Amino acid sequence: MSTAAPFGPELRRLREAAGLSLTQFAVALNYDKGHLSKVERGERSASPDLARRCDAFLGANGELQRLVVRPDTVSEVPGAVTGPSLWRVGRRAVLAAGTGALIDIGLKLGSQPSPPAGPLLPSYRAQFDQLRMLGQSTAPKALLPLLETQTRTVVGLAADAPSASRAGALLLASRFAEFTGWMAQEAGNSAAALGWTGEAAELARAGGDPHLGSYALVRRALVTLYAGDAAATVTLARRAQSSELPPRIRGLAAQREAQGHALVGDERACLSSLDRARELLGRDGAHSDAQPVIGTTHVSDPAAMTTGWCLYDLGRPQAAADVLDRECRRLPSHALRTRARYGFRRALAHAASGQVEHACAIAGELLGVMPAVPSATVNSDVRRLARELSRFRSSRAVRDLQPALARALAPAQD
Repeated sequence: MSTAAPFGPELRRLREAAGLSLTQFAVALNYDKGHLSKVERGERSASPDLARRCDAFLGANGELQRLVVRPDTVSEVPGAVTGPSLWRVGRRAVLAAGTGALIDIGLKLGSQPSPPAGPLLPSYRAQFDQLRMLGQSTAPKALLPLLETQTRTVVGLAADAPSASRAGALLLASRFAEFTGWMAQEAGNSAAALGWTGEAAELARAGGDPHLGSYALVRRALVTLYAGDAAATVTLARRAQSSELPPRIRGLAAQREAQGHALVGDERACLSSLDRARELLGRDGAHSDAQPVIGTTHVSDPAAMTTGWCLYDLGRPQAAADVLDRECRRLPSHALRTRARYGFRRALAHAASGQVEHACAIAGELLGVMPAVPSATVNSDVRRLARELSRFRSSRAVRDLQPALARALAPAQD
């Protein structure tokens, strides 16, 4: 990681303009005074987390963050698939292929003719709900083969279905494809995630629902968010906020836009997007039982949880911890993946606020469930937590947690 040369002098200039001594500044940030001194003199690089905190405390409106090169940023064209998708299930395949060539349930039953789609759709819808629940407590690599097979199967049903039930089958297949993309991202395969997300949009359009396809933009924005590409995240999220779209999709897109703004320290734009998300999601009416709920089903107040998430990125860890403490207590006990996702962000906020022992207690509990729900995206916060805690090596709680942190971050052995 490199830091642009102006960072140290600019930090010193802003600190002195605020009338703060180096000691006062170090205490306010929970950082070592000697480390900050070296950063100001250009002898040490500033991490993105330190730049974010300095930015927020000094009111620099993202200027300090822009002087630091993010270490985990990767170059990626929004929506581009850098490798082949696992299986192309788009509209052309549905129209061109027969059911016998598409169905392969992998149970050594051989090729079989497709039964009528209509009576089977409720069963496949129930299977989707079960798989989505399994995703909260099962490794994504274990689920991916089954999800791919079920997507093929439902697309196959749609290919031979009468027109009255074809649209419903295609829309359900699109949800299978979208969830397959999410599990691919959790498994660390962003290219496959984008490929499956694209297929979900194709299937939704073929099923007559252009709105559902717009949610693919929100999913693509999640890939760019974890790649550290704030500009692409904001651009993609804005494209999913057309006034013609349902309030829920627009609300989820506004949340993603807020996360993109938070990455670069634009607090005003972030909070404005969160206000918009809160209003839109509040307008979201009752969900139809015909199709699965779009987005999370385990976070009772997505806008509030996202606010806590963003406050950390905005350099306000104590405020983030307060919100995340409240919202994480509302998560259901069985939603292990969701609890890990927001729980590690909560631990990170407490560590950054200087509440090291509490952060270690939260992380220690979560590290115990990580083998059941490994997650490439959650690991990004686990790595940040490890870096944050490395500043407190004298803490017994930190020393006790280090082996578990190291095991969580060790490369998976296939």
